[in-house]
Amino acid sequence: MSEPVRGPVREVAIVAFGQSEHVPDSSETSEVEMLMPVLHDVLAQTGLAARDIGFTCSGSSDYLAGRAFSFTMALDGVGAWPPISESHVEMDGAWALYEAWVKLLTGDADTALVYAYGKSSPGDLREVLTRQLDPYYVAPLWPDSVALAALQAQALLDAGLTDARELAGIGARSRGGADTGPGRQVVGPLRTGDCPPVVDGAAAVILAAGDTARRLADRPAWIRGLDHRIEAHGLGVRDLTDSPSTRLAAERAGAFDAPVDTAELHAPFSSQEVVLRRALRLDAPDCAVRVNPSGGALAANPVMAAGLIRLGEAAAAIRRGDAHRALAHATSGPCLQQNLVAVLEGER
Repeated sequence: MSEPVRGPVREVAIVAFGQSEHVPDSSETSEVEMLMPVLHDVLAQTGLAARDIGFTCSGSSDYLAGRAFSFTMALDGVGAWPPISESHVEMDGAWALYEAWVKLLTGDADTALVYAYGKSSPGDLREVLTRQLDPYYVAPLWPDSVALAALQAQALLDAGLTDARELAGIGARSRGGADTGPGRQVVGPLRTGDCPPVVDGAAAVILAAGDTARRLADRPAWIRGLDHRIEAHGLGVRDLTDSPSTRLAAERAGAFDAPVDTAELHAPFSSQEVVLRRALRLDAPDCAVRVNPSGGALAANPVMAAGLIRLGEAAAAIRRGDAHRALAHATSGPCLQQNLVAVLEGER
């Protein structure tokens, strides 16, 4: 079988990125109210009006909202009349961006609006996330997301691939502090410094193709490669210390074809950054790549938007001139179950 064509058939870039203030509890704010300022922000950055957008795609979870088809209310905020070309993924917004990227590659649209949001505060997130587990053997046991991440961290420690000092250092660096104290234990061996603050928030990006992107932004962040892969469904058949799906997605996205200077990794737990750095070849002692200069998900983890934010932060670094070639990663599911990798570049 011949290898699929990796090179883009059409140039597509991120030309605008915005995100909300992330707060622990947004009970006084609806999803639409949380999302609207972000949408207005990205449209203002490009000078586009809502009617100029060729395709709209969103990512969110009905399980967080506690009601079916909850995304349709947010769509009312976007403005679905006159009828628009629109889609939704029940995943992190990074996968919505993937769908929009493919749409633009086909030539069916020149611009796309991608947004994602998550309100975790109305429920118990650790219980809600058990619903994404294998429904026959694992979900009935109700292992929560922190307990499963702790299993992964313990596997890394047992294999000698990290230690408590490194994990504490990752947590401290992500939050921009010099204090490397690990905090109290949550689920051994994970401590508060190893776990993400659960917050509510939203994010949005605008994609544009070819000359449209050059017209809308002084320095578009071109998507040179984008791929996503999944691990085996059964946790018991996986090596939790490795992420072959991340490695394969990075290969297919072209991440190893040339050095990157910045990496935005969606690692909600400090131990998962260790796994990702090994899979993405960012763990060499002399590695000069800046990892998560934004702070990453350990600084703020709005579920369903945190992955899209990693792509947005990488693009923003390129647009500011702080990076030239950046890698962005997003994940979904327990213990890095699904992984998406994008390679972004400034103008050559």
